[in-house]
Amino acid sequence: MRLVDKSDMQIGTIYCLRRCCKWYKKAFLYVPDICVLNAFILYKDSNTDKHVPKTDSGEGSGGGGVRVVDVRSDITSQPSPAMRRTIMEAVLGADPYGEDPTVNALQKRGASLLGKEAALIVPSGTMANLIAVLSHCERRGCEVILGDLSHIHLHEHTGTTQVGSVYPRTLRNQPDGTFNLKEFLEAVRSEDFHSSRTALVCIENTHSMAGGKVLPMDWMDELGAMCKKLNLPIHMDGARLLNASVALKELPSRMVRDCTSVSLCLNKGLGTPVGSLLAGPSEFIYKARSIRQMLGGEMGQPGIIAAPGLYALDHVYPRLHEDHEHIQIIARAVAGCGSPAITCDLESAHTNILMLNCNMAYLTPQQLCQRMEEVTEEEMAVMGERVVAKMSPVNLTTVRLVTHLSITPEDVKALVVKMVYVIKELGKPKST
Repeated sequence: MRLVDKSDMQIGTIYCLRRCCKWYKKAFLYVPDICVLNAFILYKDSNTDKHVPKTDSGEGSGGGGVRVVDVRSDITSQPSPAMRRTIMEAVLGADPYGEDPTVNALQKRGASLLGKEAALIVPSGTMANLIAVLSHCERRGCEVILGDLSHIHLHEHTGTTQVGSVYPRTLRNQPDGTFNLKEFLEAVRSEDFHSSRTALVCIENTHSMAGGKVLPMDWMDELGAMCKKLNLPIHMDGARLLNASVALKELPSRMVRDCTSVSLCLNKGLGTPVGSLLAGPSEFIYKARSIRQMLGGEMGQPGIIAAPGLYALDHVYPRLHEDHEHIQIIARAVAGCGSPAITCDLESAHTNILMLNCNMAYLTPQQLCQRMEEVTEEEMAVMGERVVAKMSPVNLTTVRLVTHLSITPEDVKALVVKMVYVIKELGKPKST
């Protein structure tokens, strides 16, 4: 026999609500499943408008619970009840006919924010980037120049090649997320029946694998001037562009001035459940809309995605500096340990991402992540609470932390105490 827990009750409640909806449908009263699900979520969270620390009991970190601090990625953030209410209250319409007023408002707002003529809502950042590349590279066999550590190249399943027969010509990413501009000029290929033609340049800001670094403005300006002379469009993967904007205290429109197109994730730093924007010239967005349809990304009434996006631009964008401050607190604590086992570059922590370097003579990234998810009795006695910290190993020597909307100052304090404890515990060379 298995005891029924809280999650079973929640699932059962949703099931019963959906059964009720089916009965109402017979009476010609249609209630979409998504509304039922969000109604239940709204009911569950209606007592508070603040994020509650996630624990094994679903309550607070007291009473023997476990405080879970999830810094694997900013996609793990949870929308606040206020953001969820925007989903429930969104005015909807048929977007294929251009009749969803909430979508139209977000697209207009996004285009203005990024200094472009038009914008398009899409389900994901990966799709936004793929649509951009396919819109720019209309002929099969074209080449796109991009960094070898870029998200488009490493983490988007080579969609540009699989779907569009567009091939990557990679340049080595430098530690600051840029690439050498002399090497860039040498990589550009003009029209020649012997080889592929360079049709597009892609850059990423902030640069994820460079530790959330902000691309230098003078480098972007120089690249923009080169591409203008070469008549080459630039697409910016701006998944976390607003983090870069906050860090530099620069307008997003200025940062993408020389980019023909730009993608912007709603569900990373902005903390919405899903969705991205793609912005550019009107003619480009017209083509992008057609490609979105081909990829299966057109949605009937995506106002339920657009509404939290509008909320995030008003309420989450202005607080992104808090995530950057949280990373600085964690980075200073790690650096302050002075351990040869785990180190970080404090000056490289520009935004909400921190890379921890693991000395393989002491431990591997996997071992560090595993230990941070464990709680020992000795640790509990020192910390006064059980803390589980979730982090991500990104390569053979590095662990990544990403702060976000759902990480509170109390979470940061608990994470720092745990991190310092674990660093001291593991800071002994492995026995041979």
